[in-house]
Amino acid sequence: MPSIDELQSALGHSFDRSELLRLALTHPSLAHEQGTGQYHNQRLEFLGDAVLQLVLTAELYEKFPDLGEGPLTQARAQMVNRRSLAIQGRRLALGEYLVLSRGEESSGGRSRASTVADAFEALIGAVFLDAGYESTRQIVLRLFREAFGELLELPSLDNPKGELQELLQATSPEPPHYEILSAAGPDHDRSFDCAVYHLSVELGRGIGRSKKLAESQAAIMALRQLRRDIKSQPQSTGQDANES
Repeated sequence: MPSIDELQSALGHSFDRSELLRLALTHPSLAHEQGTGQYHNQRLEFLGDAVLQLVLTAELYEKFPDLGEGPLTQARAQMVNRRSLAIQGRRLALGEYLVLSRGEESSGGRSRASTVADAFEALIGAVFLDAGYESTRQIVLRLFREAFGELLELPSLDNPKGELQELLQATSPEPPHYEILSAAGPDHDRSFDCAVYHLSVELGRGIGRSKKLAESQAAIMALRQLRRDIKSQPQSTGQDANES
């Protein structure tokens, strides 16, 4: 097992209350093996989940003021799903530090994605109790920035083309039209430039390594611009309605 100092260095936090770190790394299987007096990391996991949700929700809210609840919820779900959290945990080599029962160890629990994801949430909960919200926020954003970049784009929008069509259908039954404007690069590294139109008006452009990705990026850009336009429109008042 590597030194616990290596984990703290990779995390970017040295615990004042080392018992919190030990607890975050203690798998529930140990309580089943040793009895109910053995504490484990499930409560910290519960806390860490809430802290992650708050930090990432606030970051997405600030970075994308033109997007509504649906796309923001989808993006957050992509960032905190089990696969993403397991990736974060594995980047910290959390599996190597876990304290497991003999049965869990022999069944491959140390490398199980759900176990590593749960431990990552517990670790965030432990940091929160040890250092407070602001320090935890900085650590979370650094870790997720390494995985998702600077969040200049949404990490995931499951169906931007569908969202765009739904938004446009509020005013017109005609669907948007996508057109590939150009393609460049060798076959193994192509780049496609796509524009999306509605009622012969260009709404946005996107670039991707496939036609599908380029269309999705064009839809995302169109959604952003349309929502900016909607937000900037003056709101009608009851007095305006009476005067018309």
